[in-house]
Amino acid sequence: MKVRIINKSNNDLPQYQTVASAGVDIRANNEETIVLGSLERTIIPTGLFLEIPEGYEVQVRPRSGLAAKHGITLLNSPGTIDADYRGEIGVILVNLSKDAFEIKQGERIAQMVFCKHETFEFEEVEELSDSERGSGGFGSTGKK
Repeated sequence: MKVRIINKSNNDLPQYQTVASAGVDIRANNEETIVLGSLERTIIPTGLFLEIPEGYEVQVRPRSGLAAKHGITLLNSPGTIDADYRGEIGVILVNLSKDAFEIKQGERIAQMVFCKHETFEFEEVEELSDSERGSGGFGSTGKK
């Protein structure tokens, strides 16, 4: 399947790193190094614009290496890009470490995963059918 893309960055197009990769890395497109202080957040531009096929979304997810080694993750993870969005992809990074982190031009900052989805109609009712779990939530199936 093909996805139409405009690349206004100086980076190569996103690509799968291995044959079994689910996501493609996306890179920062900032003219100057961005310093993200402890507990700070910012939107990092990518210079990428997508035409996502209808019936799909793109999930923007953290990179495990940045999270494990530096405490850098995505604030709204996963972020969803809808098929009708045509603007630049921006990545909301947050620094959860106590050390400042530099984001340089071309640094791999997140990954994109293309996901098929369905749309549903809502049917308003007075009650829902029973289930084994019922209304138990927030840890109700785990350790007590």
